[in-house]
Amino acid sequence: MQALMSAGYSLLSARMTSPLQNSRARLVDYFDTLGQTLDQFDVAPVQAAGFACTGSSYLVGRQEDQRRLAVLSAERGYPVLGTADAIARALQNLGARRIALLSPYPAWLSKAGQDYWRECGLELLCVASLPEDLLDTRNIYKLRTVRVQEIFDQLELGSCDAVVMSGTGMPTLRLMAQLSLPVPVLSSNLCLAWVLQCAVHAPKSESDVLAALLDIEAPWRGSL
Repeated sequence: MQALMSAGYSLLSARMTSPLQNSRARLVDYFDTLGQTLDQFDVAPVQAAGFACTGSSYLVGRQEDQRRLAVLSAERGYPVLGTADAIARALQNLGARRIALLSPYPAWLSKAGQDYWRECGLELLCVASLPEDLLDTRNIYKLRTVRVQEIFDQLELGSCDAVVMSGTGMPTLRLMAQLSLPVPVLSSNLCLAWVLQCAVHAPKSESDVLAALLDIEAPWRGSL
């Protein structure tokens, strides 16, 4: 995430925790206790916060996701931005409605994600997932770029308008840096970095900021 941020931004992070062992319940708990997570920043001069967990948003659904983020933003006095919503905004900005989706989740969470994107009015042309059922969703952090490449290669891009690689815990930057496709490739973290920067400095054109992140000479590529 720091690599994706332009010069002049400082990034703080707080780890979301939950005592719940069931993955579905734990992901919802992350959202239910997001206010407590934000409390960890104490008196730090936060100008925008990013909720880096697409799975939580998928499970509560599109409308509830937006409602909760709006409530937290009003309470905190700064934008609290969700990753799933950031992806939706990026796709809208690009005019992309037909997508190929890389979804590295167990079947039940992948389905929730697909339902979320359909709620956004998107058409899913192709979905690639891990063949095994990851009973503990935290195992996404064990993925390496070579494994993500194998999943990506399952996608049949066809006539899609964009490719979405969902999952903030999945390594994506090295793969994105080596891809050369005729359509934009978006990742959860790239989209979140985009909306955070736009929220802090309100650029004249959000499209220009997104285009700069997607550019083949984007600074984050050199940071790798």
